[in-house]
Amino acid sequence: MDVKNNIILAMDLMDLLNAYEVAEAIAEDINTIKIGYPLTLAEGLKSIQIFKENFNFKVICDYKVADIPETNSKIADLSFDAGADAIITHGFVGKDSVEACVDIANSYGGDVFLLTEMSHPGAKMFLQPVADEIAKMGLDMGIKNYVAPSTRIDRLSDIRNIVGNDSFIISPGVGTQGGDPKDTLKYADALIIGRSIYEADNPKTALDEISDSIK
Repeated sequence: MDVKNNIILAMDLMDLLNAYEVAEAIAEDINTIKIGYPLTLAEGLKSIQIFKENFNFKVICDYKVADIPETNSKIADLSFDAGADAIITHGFVGKDSVEACVDIANSYGGDVFLLTEMSHPGAKMFLQPVADEIAKMGLDMGIKNYVAPSTRIDRLSDIRNIVGNDSFIISPGVGTQGGDPKDTLKYADALIIGRSIYEADNPKTALDEISDSIK
């Protein structure tokens, strides 16, 4: 996935008008946004097409899909049918559930990002111990896109070593959660940044400052 300026905006606002205003402010500087449950549950799947049609954004649906294969297929199908370019799925549910998302993505010409390890402190309890195995599973499945945390650079580095340089890693946790953008891009291909931009008084200025810090 070609990400402009190495930054993906996590659009986790719950009001479509506010989200639209943020998008207008930064539309010239990025080409990809990540939409999760907050906006989708508040405003519906129509949100995807609104951002694609008005700003030509690529949209990653961050639903961290984690169910049985049959349910994963339905979630993925609804997402891609609504216009998603990619979907994020958990890996801890196993190969068959991940494969269900991959199959649907392939039928739409879309992508799957495999979530290996999350960026919040609690992820160290249960997810971190299996994150390497999740990454290895993804590699064996031929998956090329991954999610790994910027808040633990050592873990991000470990996952990069497993999936190799031909894989594409997007990394959450920069900014509010404490991840450093420049250090993160030593191992990741793109930063996922949300609150540091959309909660700023001037989202474009906030984005510019982040962009300047990684040049």
